[in-house]
Amino acid sequence: MSGFEKIGIVASEAPAAQAALAELRARYQPAPPEQADIVVALGGDGFMLETLHRYRERDVPFYGMHRGSVGFLMNGYSPDGLKERLARAAAVVVHPLEMRASDQAGVTHFAIAINEVSLVRQGRQAAKLKIAVDGTVRLDELMADGVLVATPVGSTAYNLSAHGPIIPLGAGILALTPISGFRPRQWRGALLPHQARVRFDVLEAERRPVSAAADFTEIRDVVSVTVREADEISFTMLFDPEHNLEERVLKEQFQG
Repeated sequence: MSGFEKIGIVASEAPAAQAALAELRARYQPAPPEQADIVVALGGDGFMLETLHRYRERDVPFYGMHRGSVGFLMNGYSPDGLKERLARAAAVVVHPLEMRASDQAGVTHFAIAINEVSLVRQGRQAAKLKIAVDGTVRLDELMADGVLVATPVGSTAYNLSAHGPIIPLGAGILALTPISGFRPRQWRGALLPHQARVRFDVLEAERRPVSAAADFTEIRDVVSVTVREADEISFTMLFDPEHNLEERVLKEQFQG
């Protein structure tokens, strides 16, 4: 990557992130993020996702430094040589998911998700869901706590906790993963082409209410949800060569 003239720096509320923000401000005199050529985020993975959503209309690269609880999407923190690090960083382009969710009131909501779209039961009873892929019903009835669709970037987050597969970044597939599945008992999910359109219909919606979430946007009492990759939207994230995201995704598959 070429050098950046205007560097914007944002930080989470964590004390370590705020201390790093003060240190970097003193050294580099950053520009407001609304006017910057690049946005540097200080915090954990959750804050990086917030930053990507907040500044998505800027169409600039994002570079994270780990000053939070989880740092899979972040580079290591150092106040030294920031401009040089940014100049040699490698770019990873990611496309989010688009969620369209219709609720019991008949309102349709739209949101995007960089990690995953998840449907989760709201009450004590398991959700009942019908799942169709590209217009073909693949499961007439899934009984579970929920289900999710994850991007490759998101495959190491909630999806992994739900025992879904880790997906290499360039694989061109999405993970469809049940959350505490009950029936069918042997169904462990599916891998789908990234162009696939997935539709979930909530069965017995009033008796078994379900909420849908696209990263931080939650819609309650949904009756149907469709998910697709929004290939018209892209985010560029930068990583140090020694902190290569693709290598970390691959390495994660061999962790005990």
